[in-house]
Amino acid sequence: MSDIIASVSGVRGIVGDNLTPRNISKFTSAFAEYCRERFKSKKVVVGRDGRLHGDMISNLVINNLLLSGFEVVDIGVAPTPTIQIATEELKAAGGISVTASHNPQVWNGLKFLNPDGTFLDEIQVKDLLSIAEKGKFHYEGVEKMRSVIYDKSWLEKHIAKVLESGLVNLKKIRKRNFKVVVDAVNSSGSIIVPLLLKKLGCEVIELFCDGSGKFPHKPEPIPENLKQLSKAVKKNNADLGISVDPDTDRLVLITEEGKPFGEEYTITTVVKNILKNSDSRRKNVTVNLSTTRAVDDVAGLFGGRVYRSPVGEINVVKEMKKNKSLVGGEGSGGVIIPDIHFGRDALVGIAIVLQEFADYDYKVSDYKNDLPKYFITKTKIQYSGKPETILNKVINKYSGKDCKITTSDGIKLDFKEHWIHLRKSNTEPIIRIITEAKSKKLADDIQKEFLKEIR
Repeated sequence: MSDIIASVSGVRGIVGDNLTPRNISKFTSAFAEYCRERFKSKKVVVGRDGRLHGDMISNLVINNLLLSGFEVVDIGVAPTPTIQIATEELKAAGGISVTASHNPQVWNGLKFLNPDGTFLDEIQVKDLLSIAEKGKFHYEGVEKMRSVIYDKSWLEKHIAKVLESGLVNLKKIRKRNFKVVVDAVNSSGSIIVPLLLKKLGCEVIELFCDGSGKFPHKPEPIPENLKQLSKAVKKNNADLGISVDPDTDRLVLITEEGKPFGEEYTITTVVKNILKNSDSRRKNVTVNLSTTRAVDDVAGLFGGRVYRSPVGEINVVKEMKKNKSLVGGEGSGGVIIPDIHFGRDALVGIAIVLQEFADYDYKVSDYKNDLPKYFITKTKIQYSGKPETILNKVINKYSGKDCKITTSDGIKLDFKEHWIHLRKSNTEPIIRIITEAKSKKLADDIQKEFLKEIR
């Protein structure tokens, strides 16, 4: 049995291996204690991403919360951003999203939310883990137990929040009558994504939207897993393809040619639309250290300033709040618009990119060709022992050389024409290595040489 993985992304593991009823109960009870000690509310919101057997884990979570004396609002199968919005608007003590995000079917986990719908940060996670380790949990007697409220209205409420935000021109988008193919990997986006698109006047072709929780392919929305979507876009002469991960906080696009738009260009496109339509004098943007420099180039066109944070949604959110960013996100397809809520949200991303494409009035592939051109190469290496050993050797080798070294999240080496970022994954026992340059060959070559050095 391997150790359960705990980070600012919550806790997750393999069902039946390290994600056992005992562990689920332990971490849920610890979260109940965490909320009891800090907040007056005795309400917790629970939802799940729709993967197979998620209902069993969700039921365990709900029953533990009830035994701990909390009222539970169960919103059912819903995107993590929907659960975040419900947690904040219901003024709950916190929320739990039962999800393993982009991980394969055998995985599941719990994402823990603060009363404002944001994830627990690093210090808060340490406090939660400390409570879990001590194992001193308080349970109520029958006479003090509260009830479960089943509320399936939050999908519609989430859509309404996006459409009524004032960020999109519904008439203009509807006039384009986009034809869109959707791959929701049969999970939490299966209902809400097509519904949003229809309200935006799109003709929707549902590829994997049956809500069964049976993943038709590996669930991470990266090009090698989206070949069926690419084929469906071309077959149906669609304007674009849309893919979301199981908990619908990441948005990835396919052009009308059946080619990847590039997950890094989701946030780039959104930044361009938000900044060009903003009257604010302070056009600040926050993305993580692994996000493309195309964001900097686009922001510069509108006098914007880009801030960088460690990888992880809560890290981006904290930096956004600190510098009052208008928009933020991550290059994996995560879009954060504070006017909606402080969380990555594929629904918000869909509305904004369709607004931008409607403004552009040309094909999606043409739009992509007009964006700054950068190429990212990603790889990962398994590690045994302490990953810090590798990272420290890299620092020693590159100190004093012609590059900026950032160590707030692993190591980022910023050279004039390229960058390399090494970081320990929050969700897997691997070190991710990301390289960006102005050509694919250059990015690949730099990556290969760098891997040789590490090995």
